[in-house]
This record gives sequence, structure tokens and C-alpha cells, in this order.
Amino acid sequence: MTTRRQAFKTFAVAAAAGATWFDAFASNVRANLHTDFAGLPMGIQSYSLRGFDVDKAMDIIAENLDLHFVEMFRAHFPVTTDQAVIDTMKAKLKAHHLTLSAHGVQGFTADHSKNEEFFKFAKAAGFKNLSADPTPDSFDSLEKLVKEYDLRIAIHNHGPGARFDKVADCLKAVEGRDERIGFCADLGHFIRSGEDPVKLLLAMKGRVWGVHLKDFAAPKKDAEGVVLGKGLLDVAGVFKALKAIKFPADGALSLEYEENPKNPIGEIQECIAVAAKAARSIAGA
Repeated sequence: MTTRRQAFKTFAVAAAAGATWFDAFASNVRANLHTDFAGLPMGIQSYSLRGFDVDKAMDIIAENLDLHFVEMFRAHFPVTTDQAVIDTMKAKLKAHHLTLSAHGVQGFTADHSKNEEFFKFAKAAGFKNLSADPTPDSFDSLEKLVKEYDLRIAIHNHGPGARFDKVADCLKAVEGRDERIGFCADLGHFIRSGEDPVKLLLAMKGRVWGVHLKDFAAPKKDAEGVVLGKGLLDVAGVFKALKAIKFPADGALSLEYEENPKNPIGEIQECIAVAAKAARSIAGA
């Protein structure tokens, strides 16, 4: 497998040569670095690194975690229409060889013009998946917007007591809607809600645009978050289900580790190792 250091050397040579094919070439090299994850676009939700500013978070992702996809949350990348701010962030991402896979979780209401501001931000920033917590009266607006902008709404479940709790709540919300209105399946929150993450991924087939990959120790509201595989999550089963539903290469598969925000790097590295092992175990399935 191509190492991070080898990839950086290749990038540097190509860039120095002024190769017009550099961006496409770099994209292909990044893709080749994902053989550890059964061809899936494994990344991280930057909320996992909320104890750091965005520059330090990107340094950690690139150098300590060896990932190439990131889903940003608001504190790391505030919603804006300022193109200069957006271009600065895009340059930072490129310098770290990171692809912005998604952003959120964003609230949406019946206010169409306000909803459209976020779609304009997404289009300008270059990400396709909008992790969302939409109100029931927002769906007519969102349907118009996903068609106009060709972007995806990925409904995020927040666990017991939330608007989107069980998989049935999620499926009911999108019934009859454009398929670009789908799901960001937070597997940890589904565990808290007493759901089987593997079964729900299969039930959501065709509309899973994002996944928050995390584990909890018990099916209850106040469950403890744990390193992947130390709770109730069948990690290999999750990767097998993602392959079965043909999770898209431009989807957002984001590790999200919510514990120990001041010093989570060691635990996040453990999570990534568990995910890689599980993915390799089903790579030929």
C-alpha cells in the first residue's frame, strides 16, 4: 500500500513539474490510500477534534490519523457566503490532502431562503452531503433545493427523544421524496435507541449518504461512548452492510468519537485500527 510519506513525495514532484494533470493524479493517489477500508471513503467528523482549532485538527487528521476525508462541523468551518473565507478553507484542505465529504449537523426549517443559503455555501465549498436535522415542515423546501443544486440532504438521527429516533421515523420522513433526501446514519445513536445498526443500514439502502461511525456500551439514553468494538457495534457487520448497499464513493463515512475531547488522539487511532481490520476482513465479500 502507498504510504503517506511516499504519496507526499509524489505530490511534491508532480507539483514542482507544473503538471496540468496534478489534481486528478493526486485524487487517484488518495483513492489508492484507502485499500485498508475495503474501498470505502473512510474519514472523520471534525467534532471528534473539537478541543482543537481547525488548523490543528487538520494537522492531526493528516499526520496522526492518516485519513483523507473530513466532515466539518460549524465551529471548524462556519457557514458563510464569503468566497474569500471559503477559498482559504479549500486551500487549507488541499494543503493537507483532505477532501471535504460533508458538513453538519445543520438545522433546516420552512424558511426556504435561509435553507438556500446553506446550499449555496455547500456548492461554493465543494461538498455534496449536508448532514441535517430538518423540521417536518422543511421537506418541501429541501426537495426543491436538492433538485436545483444536485446536493444531498443526509438526515441525522440524534437518539432517544429526538425527532429522528428509530429507523422507522427516518424512513417515514423521506417516503415519496427525492432520493437525494436520505440519511446520515449515526450508528451510536441508533444503538442508544435500541436499534441494530447493521439491519437499519440495509433497510435504508439507496438513501445512505452519510454514516457517523461510533459505538456505545448500552442501548440506553445515557450510554457511555466507547472505542469501536468495545461496545455493541458489530464493526465488521457494518462494513459488510456498507458494501452490500453500495455506499457511494462520494458519500461521507465519518468516524465520530465524542469522548475525551481534550486528548482523544490515542482512542481515535484505536478506532481507526479497528475499522481497518474489520474492513479488511470483508474486503472480498
